[in-house]
Amino acid sequence: MASPVRRLCSSAKRIFSASVHCQSAAAARRSICLTSVKYKEFYWNDRSDPNEKTFDKILIANRGEIACRVIRTCKRLGIKTVAVHSDVDSLAVHTRMADEHICIGPAPTSKSYLNMEEILKAVKDTGAQAVHPGYGFLSENTIFAARLAEIGVEFIGPSSGPIKAMGDKIESKRIATKAGVNMIPGHDGVVEDVDSCIKYANEIGYPVMVKASAGGGGKGMRIAWNDKECRDAYRLSKNEAASSFGDDRMLIEKFIDNPRHIEVQVLCDRHGNALWLNERECSIQRRNQKVIEEAPSTFVDPDMRRAMGEQATTLAKAVGYDSAGTVEFLVDSKKNFYFLEMNTRLQVEHPITESITGIDIVNQMIRVSSGNKLLHTQSDIPIDGWAFECRVYAEDPYKNFGMPSIGRLYKYIEPNHINRVRCDSGIQEGSEISIYYDPMICKLVTYGDNRQAALDTMVTALDSYVIRGVTHNIPLLRDIVTEKRFVAGDISTNYLPSVYPDGFPGKVLSEDENNELCAMAVAIYIKDQLVARTFTNQSRIPMDTNTPKEWILVVNQPGGESVSVKATLTDGQINMDIGGRTISLSSDINFSTPLIETDIMETIGSSSFHKELVEESIISDFLALCSLYQAEADSSTQITAPMPGMLKSVSAKVGDPVSEGQEVCVLEAMKMQNSLVAAKTGKIKAVYFKEGQTVDEGDVIVELE
Repeated sequence: MASPVRRLCSSAKRIFSASVHCQSAAAARRSICLTSVKYKEFYWNDRSDPNEKTFDKILIANRGEIACRVIRTCKRLGIKTVAVHSDVDSLAVHTRMADEHICIGPAPTSKSYLNMEEILKAVKDTGAQAVHPGYGFLSENTIFAARLAEIGVEFIGPSSGPIKAMGDKIESKRIATKAGVNMIPGHDGVVEDVDSCIKYANEIGYPVMVKASAGGGGKGMRIAWNDKECRDAYRLSKNEAASSFGDDRMLIEKFIDNPRHIEVQVLCDRHGNALWLNERECSIQRRNQKVIEEAPSTFVDPDMRRAMGEQATTLAKAVGYDSAGTVEFLVDSKKNFYFLEMNTRLQVEHPITESITGIDIVNQMIRVSSGNKLLHTQSDIPIDGWAFECRVYAEDPYKNFGMPSIGRLYKYIEPNHINRVRCDSGIQEGSEISIYYDPMICKLVTYGDNRQAALDTMVTALDSYVIRGVTHNIPLLRDIVTEKRFVAGDISTNYLPSVYPDGFPGKVLSEDENNELCAMAVAIYIKDQLVARTFTNQSRIPMDTNTPKEWILVVNQPGGESVSVKATLTDGQINMDIGGRTISLSSDINFSTPLIETDIMETIGSSSFHKELVEESIISDFLALCSLYQAEADSSTQITAPMPGMLKSVSAKVGDPVSEGQEVCVLEAMKMQNSLVAAKTGKIKAVYFKEGQTVDEGDVIVELE
């Protein structure tokens, strides 16, 4: 388990993307072989005509990782970009990545990223020919899309009609039903009052889902298992919908117990062409918000995939869709799938679809908005390998699976130097996670030739991620991707509450694992002590046989408990007695240079220490939070250094008798000489330093029997 720093130094940075325009997948693959032996080209299957019409300048009406994501594709295509930003985002990554940037207001989103007038003014002032809205904010705002059309600026997304139709859950269900898409049993229309809600619930059969027509993101929706819960669900969801969306229309449908959430990526143009880019499994959720996604799904077979894809594209055509979008389905245990909703924008989790298809979805959105035809056919869409996305958030996973955390990232290292890892983020070391915006830090994507390979890479990537300054959810993500049910693909939207019924407890260490972490802390402490005493007037003095051989240390753990450790140094090897067992640090370590925890993990492997003990984030957190001190010893039997200094003389020898008050050595510090004497009458047991050597405060110089 190599450290982030070591990997950064020893590993080449993986190629993220390159411009590959080709007429066949085979040609693309041949090109990859010539340009990169080690890495798979990310967009190997992306297609466009170099002579086709495109935009000269695009404004990105968003922030953070998705703004950076769009800018990267624009740079690859040679398109100039304009970033809009709030005043607190003036130095944000997306702001500095773009060719131009304009402040559109103060931090609150209502005054900046949702400030339509200021964004439209920025479009006019910069001469941008198109606007990419990313996701969230104005991405599904029909008024914004229409206002852009009025001034002759392209909205890189679907036209207003599909956005409006699919944004209304009641209208979208009617359109889907007419198009022959599988529907969840329910009432077709608005539920006018609470009595009607209870009536329909009994006709449908409990459990039922009561939810807002204009809802989303888990708001305005509740499950009811009986009449009382149905009454409460209607009242609470209706009030929540009114305050969140300004639209309190309610609908009701059958609740599919323990379902999977599987969605299909679609891509359409303005010439009647529609493709489905396979499915994504999005069942790992908390509070109806996705946490981990993968593509493809372990549950979907080829026939089911084809049926879902065909229904998704049929719906897209029925509504006149002309961009990238996602049709979401609920799937029961018998592989029956039911239409849930259609997201008329770029989806957060689109990178995993890009990973297995080789298609740059943002590029295709830009091409379609320019009026170009899709150059792919359905047979050109492969499933090449497997991909996972973990949403890394600044939040506390121990509180209801994730409560937001704010702060400044004083240390931040992404694992994108690892092969087959992609980090879509909009922050860097020093960035501020504020109260104003979504607490997402990064979309961490890994892919491989098969599911297990992609999972193994995800484990390595999570272990290598360094985030300091905010609480983050990597411990939860790491636990999920190694949990037996998840590894087996046995998941549903009820996964988190069923696997962690009492909430996420964190990694529970065994006694041996805990002791081994304490041993690491002790080894680093001793190494630091040894390094410190090899300096005199900035010149190194080699260690010799008079270096102290034994330490009694106490480790104060983050949880509050203390562990006593006896450590001895023999022939350059540290042996630590903890909990009735001995853990040894190999003599391979160079004891005259600083030591980090990774050195210990890599060299203690020859003993009982497990290299793959726990993820690096736990190790780093433990070492950062624990403290050590030397245990109280019988001071009457030890002559210790009261301060750092150099020994001018050592008169004591092993076996010599000494009297109370007799001088045994002289320590020079700050040009002053200090006589150190025996505290009682006795016999010299050991002498740990000799004349001319340096000592630190607290070092035992001479010990009596």
